[in-house]
Amino acid sequence: MNTKLISFITYGVAVLFFGLVVWWHIYTPKEQLAMMLPGADGRPEGSARSADDVMIGEYFMKYDESTPALTGSWPCFRGSDYRNDVRTNEKIDFTADFQVQWQAATGEGYAAPVIYKGLVYLLDYDEELNSDALRCFDLVTGKELWRRWYRVPMKRNHGFSRTVPIVNDKCVITIGPEGHIMCCDPLTGDMKWTMDMKRQYNTDVPGWYTGQCPRIEDDQLILVPAGENVLMIGVNYETGEVLWETPNTPGYTMSHSSVMPMVIQGKKTFVYVAIGGICGVSAEDADKGALLWNVSWNPNVIAPSPVLMQNGNITLTAGYGAGGALMQVKNNGGKWTATLLDQYKASEGLSSEQQTPVLYGQMVITIPPNDGGQVRGKIVAYSPSDIHKPIWESAADERFGYGPYIIIDDHLVVLKDDGELYSYQLEQRSMKLVKKQRIFEGMDAWGPLAYADGYLMLRHSHEIYCLKMK
Repeated sequence: MNTKLISFITYGVAVLFFGLVVWWHIYTPKEQLAMMLPGADGRPEGSARSADDVMIGEYFMKYDESTPALTGSWPCFRGSDYRNDVRTNEKIDFTADFQVQWQAATGEGYAAPVIYKGLVYLLDYDEELNSDALRCFDLVTGKELWRRWYRVPMKRNHGFSRTVPIVNDKCVITIGPEGHIMCCDPLTGDMKWTMDMKRQYNTDVPGWYTGQCPRIEDDQLILVPAGENVLMIGVNYETGEVLWETPNTPGYTMSHSSVMPMVIQGKKTFVYVAIGGICGVSAEDADKGALLWNVSWNPNVIAPSPVLMQNGNITLTAGYGAGGALMQVKNNGGKWTATLLDQYKASEGLSSEQQTPVLYGQMVITIPPNDGGQVRGKIVAYSPSDIHKPIWESAADERFGYGPYIIIDDHLVVLKDDGELYSYQLEQRSMKLVKKQRIFEGMDAWGPLAYADGYLMLRHSHEIYCLKMK
């Protein structure tokens, strides 16, 4: 093929291509184009919503009816008296195996259920729908009765949900992983009100999502947005009206810990361990919401809540190398002061990374973290008067990781974080193992336990279980 022919073909192709480009730009199709309406592509409604465009509680589904006749309750984190300790009228044989009454699959997380008059409430996370979901179950049958959910896209970070709801006759209230508050009717699931703490208060949600559990005191919901300007708030729990706000003068940010109501030197106080320090806010009508005192304490991650000891001192624990601390609060002529009396490594005294220690008589019971030295992962008891030297510890092969525990009728019930349940008889300054039972083969069984009417609720990272104990 000669050079002239090659050039002719090349120029011809170039002219043809140029003509096609011009035609493409000037051509107007005569057919009418149909507008693509929302939902026409078949995707679930709201699935493309961003994390900043959340409509809390927007979806609802009722599955079944229930007429529970039970009266017991475990209505919030650590129970109604905050002690994680319950006295029952049921006859429980702690030496016998407990029956698995029912179980249900969940999204990945560590959020724990509450129990109220025969109903179980759990704030779950549905990964398929990218949604927080408040689920209501029948305590005896395990039937899911209703579910209310809302889209909030998130990335997995050691699971999703972490918080425990609060429930009474008038409402069930949840805090989602991104700080969304939802209040529903506990029987019907009807919406009452919502709040977005992150948007309203410019809250910096912790890296492993919100772990703070709601608390109701004197008809007020107590929350800690720990935002740019506001530290703590009191809310009318039925209407969502904000009644008071505590200025965030210390500049604290949100931790995974929860507010604990305490009476300190005769003063009703809301105590919170934030990132940056510990604070006490008045819980009394005369000056409710006033910041009484605060003191610096600087662990990077804090999950356990503070514990008030019999002598009025407060114990603090945190993980990731932070160890523990002992704090004293005083009121001198109306001037409040808070002082850290002691700070120590996890291997040097009372410590915990995940669960809040339990005060029982002359013992403070805890599970030390991985850096807790020779007692790491064991159940360990300290005297309230000496939090550095254990008075009792479980056997070398009885280690529980970050598993939860609860006191039921002078027995300590402990769930190993792989699914083995232990029962100990509590004595004055010691414990005796009476039984252990494999409930499931799981992992990361970290959610706090809940007990009512002879039933114990527990979970691992992907399922909840109901045990019949009576």
